Amino acid sequence: MIRIFAGYDPREAIGYHVFCQSLIERSTDGVAVTPLFGKQRDGTNAFTYQRFLIPYFMGFQGRAIFLDGADMLMLGDIAELDKLYDPTKAVQVVKHDYQTKAQDKYLGNKNQNYPRKNWSSVVLWNCGHPDNRILTPEFVQQQTGAFLHRFTWLRDEQIGEIPREWNWLTTEYPDNYDAKLLHYTLGTPCFKDYWSAEMADEWHAHYARTQDGMHV
Repeated sequence: MIRIFAGYDPREAIGYHVFCQSLIERSTDGVAVTPLFGKQRDGTNAFTYQRFLIPYFMGFQGRAIFLDGADMLMLGDIAELDKLYDPTKAVQVVKHDYQTKAQDKYLGNKNQNYPRKNWSSVVLWNCGHPDNRILTPEFVQQQTGAFLHRFTWLRDEQIGEIPREWNWLTTEYPDNYDAKLLHYTLGTPCFKDYWSAEMADEWHAHYARTQDGMHV
C-alpha cells in the first residue's frame, strides 16, 4: 500500500478529484490517499505547511509521498515513483532550476522567483530518517515558509533527486505528453483563465472521465 498525502484546496475542489481519478486509474499498486486541508496560515493553503508534518503523521516510520494534488494530473504509475525511493536520503524531490514566465498565477496570486522553487510540490518522504524527527508541530509552526520549502533543516547531500518528468511544470516547461506527472502550477484548467492553457486537453479528458465513470 502506497501512502500518499495530497493537498486539497476548496477553491479548486474539482481539481483534487480529477487528480485522484488520474492517480487511481494508472496505479498498479494499492494506494491510500489522505487529503491535507485545514486552517490557513499566512493567507496560504493549509497544506503549504502540513506537508512538512508528514513524517510526524506517519509516526516517524516508513515512507510516504506528498503531491500538491489539486493542480496536478497523474499520467504515469505512482508505483514507479514509489520504486525510486532511496532509504539513504531524507527526502527526494525534482530539483527545479528555472525562472517563471508569469508574474501572476491563479486567483490573482503573485508568482515570485525564489531558490528551490517548486521543490516541495512533490516529495518522497523517508519518514523514519533521523533528521526528519525535528519536524514536530511545534517546530514547523515556528518556521518560515522559506525555511521549510528549501529543506533548510537538511544538508544538501540528504536531499535526493528524482527525474523532472515526475513534476513537469506546464507552461513553464515545453509541452511533454510523455511526462509522468503534470503540474499546472500557474493555474489548473478548471479556472476560466487557464481553461485553454498548455496541456489543458489532458486535464479536460480526465475531467470527463470523472463525470461519466469511463476508464482508460
